[in-house]
Amino acid sequence: MKNTSYNSRVIRASAEKIYQALTDPQALASWQAPADMTASVHDFDGREGGGYTMSLFYAETDEVSRGKTAGKEDRFSARFVKLDPPYRVTQAVRFDTDNPAFGGEMIMDVTLEELGEGTKVSFFFSDIPPGIRPEDNEAGTASSLEKLAAYVE
Repeated sequence: MKNTSYNSRVIRASAEKIYQALTDPQALASWQAPADMTASVHDFDGREGGGYTMSLFYAETDEVSRGKTAGKEDRFSARFVKLDPPYRVTQAVRFDTDNPAFGGEMIMDVTLEELGEGTKVSFFFSDIPPGIRPEDNEAGTASSLEKLAAYVE
C-alpha cells in the first residue's frame, strides 16, 4: 500500500476566494509552509501543465529538523495536473533531494465543496515518499490549513 494522508477543514470563505489562494504565488508563500516554517516561491506558471518551484525553510531555532534539500530547506517542484476552478487543484510534487527516501512524485489533490457556513477544503495526498511519515504529513497539512483559513477569512 502506498502512503496516503487526508485532512479537511471548513473555512469561512467562498470556494472562489480559496481557489485563488491555492493558485496565486504570493498566497502560497504566505500559507503553505506549516507551523513556524517560512516559504519562498521561485517561479510560477499558473496553467494546467505548468506549476511552480518553492522552498520551505525551517526556523533557525529548530535544532531538530533537517531539510530534504539542504540545511534547513525543503525545495520542491509542483506541476498542476488538473485545474478545475473553483473546485479542484491537483498537483504532482517532487522534492529536490538526493535522498531516495524523499524521491518520487507525490500527488496532492485539493477539493473545495461549498457548504452553508463556508467551504470544506480537503487535502488528499497519495504516493507520499517513504521518508515522510503520513502522520507527519497530516500534522503539517493541518497547520497549513490553519494558515490558509487565517489568510482568506
